[in-house]
Amino acid sequence: MGVLDSGVGGLSVLVHLRVLLPGEHLIYFADQAHIPYGPRPPAEVRAYTAAITRFLLGRDAKLIVVACNTATAAALDHLRQTFPDVPFVGMEPAVKPAAQTTRSGKVGVLATPSTLNSHRYADLMARFAGGITVFEDACAGLVQLIEAGALDAPETRALLQRVVGPMLAEGVDTLVLGCTHYPFIRPLLHEIAGDGVTIIDPAPAVARQARFVLQQRQLAAPDDQTGRACCFTSGRAEQLAAFALRLTGLKCDAAAVVWRGDDWVGTS
Repeated sequence: MGVLDSGVGGLSVLVHLRVLLPGEHLIYFADQAHIPYGPRPPAEVRAYTAAITRFLLGRDAKLIVVACNTATAAALDHLRQTFPDVPFVGMEPAVKPAAQTTRSGKVGVLATPSTLNSHRYADLMARFAGGITVFEDACAGLVQLIEAGALDAPETRALLQRVVGPMLAEGVDTLVLGCTHYPFIRPLLHEIAGDGVTIIDPAPAVARQARFVLQQRQLAAPDDQTGRACCFTSGRAEQLAAFALRLTGLKCDAAAVVWRGDDWVGTS
C-alpha cells in the first residue's frame, strides 16, 4: 500500500494504518523537496502527486492513501481520472463529525490555504456546516515548524496561541485538524485549548476507509502475513527515518529520491 504526503504529516496516518492493517506492506513517500504544498498552484501539486503515484505503483502499491489534505483537494480527482484502475483514499477536514460534536455551535478549522479554498471543503461546508459557526485559519508557517521538529518550541506555541486564542474567545469548543501534520502538535494544542475543547483528527477514519476498500476489493493481505514499512523522501532520508521513529515508534527504512524532468528517480 502506498502513502504519500508533502512531508512528515502523513506519518500521522501511517501509524493508524499499521495498527489496523498489520499485515500490509506500507510504502511511504514524503515530497520534502517541494514542501509545503499549501501555497503551490494546484497544477504543480497534481504533477508531483501523479509522479509519486507512478513511483509507488512501480513498487507494487495496490492502494494509495493521499495522506495530505492539500493534495487531496488539488489532485485526488485528477489522480482517479489518470489512474482509473487504482483505488485511492483521500483526506478531508472532519467538518461533519465536528458539527455533530460541538455543544456551543462554534467550530474551528485549522488547515492550509489550498484546503480552505478548495471545492471539496466548500462542499463539506454546504452539506454539514448549516446551523454552526465555523472559524478558519491557514496556520501560516506551522507545517514548516513541524517539519523542523519544533513540536513544542516557543515559536510553535506562540503561533498556536495567535491562531486558537481568538477562536476560544468566540466560544469555539471543537477544533478540526485539517492537515495531516497537525496531529503531531496535538499535545501542545490541547494544553493551549484546555480540557473543554474537543480536537478531531480524521486519520483514524481514513485508516478505516483504507481497510474497507482493501477488503471490498479482496486486496487485503493474508492474516498470517507480517507487514513492513519503507520510506522514500525527496529530502534527507536519515531525517525522515528519525522523525518516524521519534513520533510513531515505527522503524522505517528510508531512501532518498530526486526529481528529474517530470518524474522521481531513486533506489529500488
